[in-house]
Amino acid sequence: MKASVFIVDDHYMVIEGIRSLLQNEKGIEWMGHATTAISCLSFLKQQQPDIILMDINLPDMSGIDLCKAVRQQYPSVFVLGLSTFNQQAVIRNMTDNGASGYVLKNADKAELMNAITTVLAGKTYFSQEAAAALSEATQEMPLITRREKEVLQLIAGGLTNTEIAERLFISIPTVNTHRKSLLEKFDAKNTAILISKATRQGII
Repeated sequence: MKASVFIVDDHYMVIEGIRSLLQNEKGIEWMGHATTAISCLSFLKQQQPDIILMDINLPDMSGIDLCKAVRQQYPSVFVLGLSTFNQQAVIRNMTDNGASGYVLKNADKAELMNAITTVLAGKTYFSQEAAAALSEATQEMPLITRREKEVLQLIAGGLTNTEIAERLFISIPTVNTHRKSLLEKFDAKNTAILISKATRQGII
């Protein structure tokens, strides 16, 4: 039985490249493509593929939001994230919203077929680069309290210690204690490095 595949991407060269890789595969039925989220949802009202290869960046909606909508409306349709981005926060957001896997656009035919087969078997597939990004982030991820996260988000927002204290109804020395704790937990020498690490890990 053939697996029906649909792609959502706003770059024609990407669509053509993947189509050329997959269209002659015996186990694949090419169902077409959409270049926007709206056209994808319109297509799904008529027919549903087994799997959608979905770009993260679309002109009218993020692939993350589209993935969530598709999985809610058509739970039998699998979604495989497709992107040039290899950031842990993006990968995690995609999978948290229903994607069964994540591959980069530089994937060759063998990897694409492996990803499709794995996902259709009900398993999760991550490209080597995506898996490495998740593994690295997991190792780096420090445990922080709810209050520390609030302080961290306000620091990232550019607020001073005095402004943070006023916003959270805590004393300035308490803010200083939280800031020092965050720097230690993230092994950051300064606030810029702290924000960079926290952003990369999807905490802020």
